[in-house]
Amino acid sequence: MMLRILQQSLAFIFLSFAIPAFAEVKKATFAGGCFWCMEPPYDKLEGVISTVSGYAGGELKNPTYEQVSSGRTGHQEVVQVTYDDEKVSYQDLLDVFWVNVDPLDDQGQFCDEGSQYLSGIFYQDEEQKRLAEASKEKVETGFDQSVKTFVKPLNAFYPAEEYHQNYYDKNPLRYNFYRSGCGRDARLKAVWGDRAGKSL
Repeated sequence: MMLRILQQSLAFIFLSFAIPAFAEVKKATFAGGCFWCMEPPYDKLEGVISTVSGYAGGELKNPTYEQVSSGRTGHQEVVQVTYDDEKVSYQDLLDVFWVNVDPLDDQGQFCDEGSQYLSGIFYQDEEQKRLAEASKEKVETGFDQSVKTFVKPLNAFYPAEEYHQNYYDKNPLRYNFYRSGCGRDARLKAVWGDRAGKSL
């Protein structure tokens, strides 16, 4: 009996070291103007499980696209990224965020003006806050003017209507026409040079 208990104990210890713990699935939330345009760079990253377009930042619960697009709810269009932090880090997500926004614009993003299109980082814990604020400070050193991108806590996230999800994939012609007409890529190139719009 004692031998069997000893064997089971040794087996448990061996398995504890031999099998790695499951990676923790985490979420990150970013505002970068039109949420259609913020999904593609994250969907390309290894370790990203999903991206969901939605709304955050305002007080109104369960807002609709029509309400948010009016600019009167206090929400921003955002993308929420669910990721495996053993394959891609929050810092990696921040690095992708910056080169996909115009951090110098305090009126919106690209052709879209209004508070609903402001660029920002919504942090979900103190570690995300620390990294987001540090990344903003680092980015600011590369410009001769202040970075307008906000960093603030995420109070609630509301998924957008289904027709907005993966819009770039479901409606590629309309998406590309909008993106080109809005001047997004041209402005990103002007701000970031060869780093513009890159994933890792």
